[in-house]
Amino acid sequence: MNRRGASRVSPGIVTTAVVVRTIGVALATALVSADNARWGADYFPNVTLTTHEGRVVRFYDDLIRGKTVAIDLIYTTCTFACPLETARLVQVQRVLGDRVGRDIFFYSITIDPEHDTPDVLKAYAETYHVGPGWLFLTGKASDIELISKKLGLYSEPDPSNPDGHTPNLLVGNEPTGQWMRNSALDNPKFLARTIDDWLSSWKSSARKPLPSFADVPVLTFDRGEYTFRNHCAACHTIGGGDAIGPDLKGVTATRDHAWLRRFIASPDQVLADNDPIARMLIDKYKQARMPNLSLTESDAAVLLDYIARAGGDAAAAGSATLIARMPPSPMRDAPPSPQTQRAAVDSTRLIDAYLRIADALASDRFDGVMESALAIANETTKIGSRAAAVKVGVNPFAQAADLRAARDAFGGLSDALLAFVRGVDGALPEGLNEAYCPMARKSWIQRGEEIRNPYYGQAMAACGRIVGPLR
Repeated sequence: MNRRGASRVSPGIVTTAVVVRTIGVALATALVSADNARWGADYFPNVTLTTHEGRVVRFYDDLIRGKTVAIDLIYTTCTFACPLETARLVQVQRVLGDRVGRDIFFYSITIDPEHDTPDVLKAYAETYHVGPGWLFLTGKASDIELISKKLGLYSEPDPSNPDGHTPNLLVGNEPTGQWMRNSALDNPKFLARTIDDWLSSWKSSARKPLPSFADVPVLTFDRGEYTFRNHCAACHTIGGGDAIGPDLKGVTATRDHAWLRRFIASPDQVLADNDPIARMLIDKYKQARMPNLSLTESDAAVLLDYIARAGGDAAAAGSATLIARMPPSPMRDAPPSPQTQRAAVDSTRLIDAYLRIADALASDRFDGVMESALAIANETTKIGSRAAAVKVGVNPFAQAADLRAARDAFGGLSDALLAFVRGVDGALPEGLNEAYCPMARKSWIQRGEEIRNPYYGQAMAACGRIVGPLR
């Protein structure tokens, strides 16, 4: 016994403990090294690219190796998702603060290298007030296509999609081999948390359980506020001064409402018509184009109502609310955009991605679940405020690392999608039924009448009943 009453520890036991601990550290290091080898120098191309600052760099050696990164694909002449994508990532950069360029590195790679020279990319970065730690990159078209395919960001040419690519953000930690895709149009605080927290989860094996959906409070949405925050807040303020675009305080009192609705719904068409106001705005704000975000006339009306309320223009708010309550009608000044016409198709894609998740869970498979969840997140952005609850419902999948977590997240997504399809305009895919599991006390959507339970999978595949067809 020593003077504090503690028994002496045998040197042999101490030696054994040290050896065990050393083996444990070595094993953990070996596991991390194995992941790194899989997604390391032998996987990523080491082609040369040029930054917007004119520096020549190698993709793997200089940009990826040993770093935590966030990568997206853009092109500067895009009039669809890219402007919002870049503005949204600027918000993410602000949330992360000085960690960008120190702990985390942002890369935007152009898919139009013939046009997007380093000088063009530099002007583009300045337009969007990009901070340090973020590089815009160009290079040979063949090298960029190779990079995009290796990163899983490549999109096949699609004549029905004038955008030319899908707004995805790849976040990765090269030393640990962890990589994950998200929608680049998602909530900036969610994206910042994904980059900051998820990529550091390897430091602790303790996994925080997802909260039960029974404990989640009922969410209420101000449709106008949601539309503004989801589509406009990355570039505009209401009373906070000019940002990438103009401060919108007072705009409902100074601009014609019919012009505003048309510009919100079809900004690309208004600019193509050489509208003098649109041309003045693009010249004033460093060629930052208002993107076509597939907003409808109804979306534009509720958005103007919110801007009026938030800006203190009571008279305009009442007028916009009256318009919002009217049945939607085509724009008198312009035909519906192709994006608006695709609303029913986009709804079908949303449901198809959900059904892929349901089929995977019912078959006890996790592969493909994250890709389908990402597809849902992208489709909700295209649909707009009508799919706001679905977007909230799919977010927990970003933290789902296995089959059990995916099943936990599936219940909230199912509830949100059921509410969405009941109110959606247009035809739904044929053969859809609502099913209910009394054991899990949860519902889901499936094709056909043979029960395929996604909450229990093959262990209780037939548990449940068909509530009825979706109409």
